[in-house]
Amino acid sequence: MHFSLRFALCLPFMALAACEDMATSGDPAARAEAKAQRSCIRAVEKHTGVSGGVINTTIPIVEIHQYIVDVPGLAPWTCYTDENGAAKQLIETRL
Repeated sequence: MHFSLRFALCLPFMALAACEDMATSGDPAARAEAKAQRSCIRAVEKHTGVSGGVINTTIPIVEIHQYIVDVPGLAPWTCYTDENGAAKQLIETRL
């Protein structure tokens, strides 16, 4: 595939990724929250070997630095992060 065509096909995805970062660029707390969520999703996907994990927003969370990650075909996982947003502990949730 010609280089300029490849670049043209990738350009919309690069713009979309940039927009996601720009949406939280003015708010350090929102950036930290997004970083922690991405860290939890990556940790659960790496541990289970299943991709497509998403943060569950329907189950109420009462602790800070805690996220529930839904993985297709598996039970949800609870992820705890440190104050820097790095995933530190994973627990399989049995509801």
